[in-house]
Amino acid sequence: MLTFLRGAVQRVTVCSARDIVQKRNSSIYNKPPKSKIGPGQSFFIMSVFAFALLAPAGWILHHIPEYRQRAKPPPS
Repeated sequence: MLTFLRGAVQRVTVCSARDIVQKRNSSIYNKPPKSKIGPGQSFFIMSVFAFALLAPAGWILHHIPEYRQRAKPPPS
């Protein structure tokens, strides 16, 4: 009986895995882009992403001395 259950579970997982792969593949398109992005646009977009990632870290690192000088809250 255990072998029967194991076979049934394996069939269900294989079928569901095939369904997932088919659903994933149906959302992928193999067409060339309608409009090409130039090097200027690519540079601008990468600059915006870099600034968005590095600006908060730079702000925190710049203000570390101020954070250290703040009074510690009293213990509760």
